[in-house]
Amino acid sequence: MYFKEIRLRSRRFGYIGWSRVKPIIIASNSHRDNTVEQDIKLVALDIDGTLLEPGVPADALPDQRLVDTVARLQASGIIVMLATGRMYPGTVRVATHLGIDEPVICQQGASIHEADGSLRHAFSIDQEIALELYEYALGHDYSIAWFDHERYLVTEKTPSAEFFAAVSDVQIEINVRPHETGVLATGIDIISNETDSTGVHRLLEARYGSKVSLLDFLTVTAIHNPGASKGNALKIISDERGIEQAHVLAIGDGINDVSMLSWAGYSATPSHGDKFAKESAKEVLEGEGVSGVIDRLEAIL
Repeated sequence: MYFKEIRLRSRRFGYIGWSRVKPIIIASNSHRDNTVEQDIKLVALDIDGTLLEPGVPADALPDQRLVDTVARLQASGIIVMLATGRMYPGTVRVATHLGIDEPVICQQGASIHEADGSLRHAFSIDQEIALELYEYALGHDYSIAWFDHERYLVTEKTPSAEFFAAVSDVQIEINVRPHETGVLATGIDIISNETDSTGVHRLLEARYGSKVSLLDFLTVTAIHNPGASKGNALKIISDERGIEQAHVLAIGDGINDVSMLSWAGYSATPSHGDKFAKESAKEVLEGEGVSGVIDRLEAIL
């Protein structure tokens, strides 16, 4: 998930309709039946908090043990791909380090890129709704971030905007009227404060309902097209590759991973995953930090 330096608070899954599954606890070193694990053909991995420890610097990269494990998975014929809240540049930097040359799911599923960066799919916010969101934020003196698959515009710099730009490896563009730049937003963040953010969410949910997807962080309400979720993006890619849902493993640690954790035939969250990830994943892994994730991947081999 992104905004990892901010304590997460969320009240909604951000995508409606995915089933929720009671998790089972599986120790990171527990034995698994290899005949079952051989069914996995595609692995989708979140980055921040899943492949990287929570709270690491924005330019951190996965360790060598994870690089080696991904290489072994790929050598065995399993597709490994990334699904993240980051924009493409920050995502491909991690993919290249891991030796992954597959499409990447970015911006919580709002954009899907080929490995070379070309846009494969994108889900933009309805333009009328986007303009209304801008006017709402302006009227309440809230900052706003407005971005597509290439550009990241903000009305003013804030810690959350600077962090997201850093992990996404993009430049912040300051523009007080981002809706006039020609950028069709695939994501809009309304940056309020701890006191107001709950009210912002409730108002937007009441006003737009299923017309938008909402994700909440401590001071940020993130808005996307309702079709923009990691789960939907993972389904699109799986369908294009002819891979059935039952043969997909997804691993993530946060509420923005819920859609893919619920959709995938196999799913897991680290021991530090938030309560929404733990409620949705089929497995809650043991082990400190990322070690449980690597153990889970090695168990496939």
